[in-house]
Amino acid sequence: RLCCRSSQRLPTRGVETQAAPCCGFPAAMMTYNIDVGYLEGLLRGYRAGILNSTDYANLTQCETIDDMKMHLSSTDYGNFLQNEPSPISTTTLAQKTTEKLVEEFNFLRMQAVEPLATFLDYITYGYMIDNIILVLTGTSHNRSSEELLEKCHPLGLFDSMATLCVTQSTSELYRTVLVDTPLGPYFGDCISLEDLDEVNIEIIRNTLYKAYLEDFHAFCMKVGGETAEVMGDILKLEADRRAINITVNSLDTDLDLKSREKLYPTIGLLYPEGTSRLIKATDLDAVRSAIDAFPDYRGLLSEGYDDDKTIEDQFFELEVNLNRLAFEQQFHYGMYYAFVKLKEQEIRNIVWIGECISQDQRGRINQYVPIF
Repeated sequence: RLCCRSSQRLPTRGVETQAAPCCGFPAAMMTYNIDVGYLEGLLRGYRAGILNSTDYANLTQCETIDDMKMHLSSTDYGNFLQNEPSPISTTTLAQKTTEKLVEEFNFLRMQAVEPLATFLDYITYGYMIDNIILVLTGTSHNRSSEELLEKCHPLGLFDSMATLCVTQSTSELYRTVLVDTPLGPYFGDCISLEDLDEVNIEIIRNTLYKAYLEDFHAFCMKVGGETAEVMGDILKLEADRRAINITVNSLDTDLDLKSREKLYPTIGLLYPEGTSRLIKATDLDAVRSAIDAFPDYRGLLSEGYDDDKTIEDQFFELEVNLNRLAFEQQFHYGMYYAFVKLKEQEIRNIVWIGECISQDQRGRINQYVPIF
């Protein structure tokens, strides 16, 4: 009997000689490296370049953003700020760090084959939604189209974005812009909205995100294996975050309970028991009661839990923990999503430290979310 890990013949003890099973590995694991082994190696190299606690300790000791530039040049960021004149602003810091992330992601995306290529496309859909809402909100406040397009995230750009600035209704928005984008199928429940006012724009945002998360989750379940397990947990957290935020933000608005219910994703730890309680919540105490049965979220709205941390900050910590754990497993696509989200958090951390230095708020400089 032969073991697949070596050519050594094993004793059969009188049993008929036969080929041993391939060490218990499913066939997908055996062929995984053929298509994406190179990309995973590249990705794990990128992950090794994410700033660690020592880097953050050094950044918080900097006196100016130019000092931050000098320290970051010794990391994987290299000389990404070498052509920027002093003094460097936090806006420039955010722009250049984002460009580095986009460059790395696009390189991975160009090398990918199916179904990883579609998975990476799904990652960009969230940025498309954010860009659409940014442009619609800015247009409603009479901002110029050039200014708005400059603020859009590079991963969410598409050809007809400039047309967003002249749309007057949701039906026109769908007909002239979204019908030819991957977001078109997500827009069905929004067409009945008339004006693009502030409330309707928020409804559009949450409706698109609901459809996007459910579609992305269904795709990951179809891929199966470790991808379904890892991404299932990550997307459930994102769905729960949106459900809780929708409830809290709609408490003092005219949004009725039936309309609120339509915005909740049908995935997540809260669904269906927790969301059914959130639907009926009319004050913050009712929201606390609704999520109290879920240990991961119990402390989010607790009075006196941590006055310096917002709900978003606490969700960022939960998200970072899940994304960090994604790299502890192999043979799955979840680590590509995790890498993008961890780099996003790293960018937020760098910009936060830069803001605290430039505004001389050193007492708050350590209120970033540590990653590794």
